[in-house]
Amino acid sequence: MTNPLAPNDRITDREALCAFLARLRAEYDESGTEWENGTLDAFLEALEAWVSSAPAWYANHGQALPAEGDWTFFARALSAARHYE
Repeated sequence: MTNPLAPNDRITDREALCAFLARLRAEYDESGTEWENGTLDAFLEALEAWVSSAPAWYANHGQALPAEGDWTFFARALSAARHYE
């Protein structure tokens, strides 16, 4: 299973976000049974938890949490929800 969004990747516009979502969906089609949060309920719960603790993720990767959010933040949150507990 690949990571559709690496820690240093950036999503800069709507088109890039759409491309990311297509990669995420393709990964789910190929290996969604391997996702820790493979149901919508589990995915959304993990998404909420990851967004809540995002400052720690950014600090652990030597980055500052975007003060006003951005396309990358949203994509990273969706990507993290696949396995975040």
